[in-house]
Amino acid sequence: MKTIFRTYQFELMPNQEQKTLLDKYFGCIRFVYNHFLNERKEQYQADEKSDNYYAQAATLTELKRKDKTIWLKEVNSQSLQFALRCLDTAYVNFFRGNAKFPRFKSRKKKNTFTVPQFAKLEADKFYAPKFKEGIKVNVHREVKGEIGKCTLSKTPTGKYFVSILCEEQYQPKEKTGAVCGIDLGLKDFAITSDGIKFKNNKYTKQYERKLAKAQKHLSRKRKGSNSFEKQRRKTALIHEKITNSRMDNLHKVSHKLVTDYDIIALEDLNVKGMVKNHKLAKHISDASWGTFVRLLEYKADWNDKQIVKINRWYPSSKTCCECGWVNQDLNLSIREWTCKNGHILDRDLNAAKNILKEGLKIYRQELAITKVERKSDFGDKAYSMKPEAHPSPLVWVGSSLGQTRLMDLGYTYKCNSHALAPKMIMMMNGVEESGT
Repeated sequence: MKTIFRTYQFELMPNQEQKTLLDKYFGCIRFVYNHFLNERKEQYQADEKSDNYYAQAATLTELKRKDKTIWLKEVNSQSLQFALRCLDTAYVNFFRGNAKFPRFKSRKKKNTFTVPQFAKLEADKFYAPKFKEGIKVNVHREVKGEIGKCTLSKTPTGKYFVSILCEEQYQPKEKTGAVCGIDLGLKDFAITSDGIKFKNNKYTKQYERKLAKAQKHLSRKRKGSNSFEKQRRKTALIHEKITNSRMDNLHKVSHKLVTDYDIIALEDLNVKGMVKNHKLAKHISDASWGTFVRLLEYKADWNDKQIVKINRWYPSSKTCCECGWVNQDLNLSIREWTCKNGHILDRDLNAAKNILKEGLKIYRQELAITKVERKSDFGDKAYSMKPEAHPSPLVWVGSSLGQTRLMDLGYTYKCNSHALAPKMIMMMNGVEESGT
């Protein structure tokens, strides 16, 4: 068992009074965030310094006492303070180079606010500060663990959701001993080195005619009118359908891969650079490779599986997986080719096999022990090992029986003597002894 943090998302079904209060929350959070962002910008322009979170939290208390902004007291004070925390985090990420400069929030986009404490889920109702009666919620799965902070949001389609962060005990999936390389593509979404292909459903292409028609009708409406708002929601529903369908497929594929394989190798793709190709940008964005890798990584971390990324410049498609010959003339239009030694290769399957080979090579290097110090029956010795001398290193996996296992090939060697087990590991791995 291990401790993980999991988020559960449920749809809220508030009544009209609760909708009004939720909208007040969204407006107050947006006002506080924008007000103090503007204050920081003005302070920096004046003397190249700006207030931190603690100074702005004190200013917020004074702001709530003023007659013009006394309506800020109608919402939870901790939610307002959390908005300042988010602003401070956005500034820190900007100065560290991890994100762009913070932007002002808009009511036309997704509206959110966070309840850091005192939120609970009981009998199909969600309780939070200022919501004494509780908001009806569609609980479609059991919530495990201790509830932490909760984030409430309103989508462009007018739906309300709550995301509940929980700390829970999780049982990782069983080890299978299987490894695979994955080649991400557009013709097929993903191809494994075992020959399994996952279809690229191209959700944007499926709905683009329907979406174009809805957007055409929207462009003819007068902004601010009831008909404009009605058509805007119809258009937003199509976008929501595309997003939900894509995320559902990504979760299913990533779950299957993490369940079936212990080591997964893939390329470290530069998606941001690839979408600059305007002929393929729409299809690359629709595939959502970046989101898929992110899902794969956190699920592998939960289940103690390994994700190995190889260099994006490694010629996985051009290299023959059988003999290693590199075809320098290969282009995107060629889906099947023959190497100089007569091997007939499928482009994507060949790439997946090469990615697996390169990934296992990197994985072995990460596992390589550069120096082992252990007392033996022969006296104090320092054992040094050269990485190039052990293509398949043995890893200690036992205690009382002195078991060791060759991880990549799946062989298990047993030694009855616990004292001699370290010696056996070094002999099998080609270890050289040197005096201390």
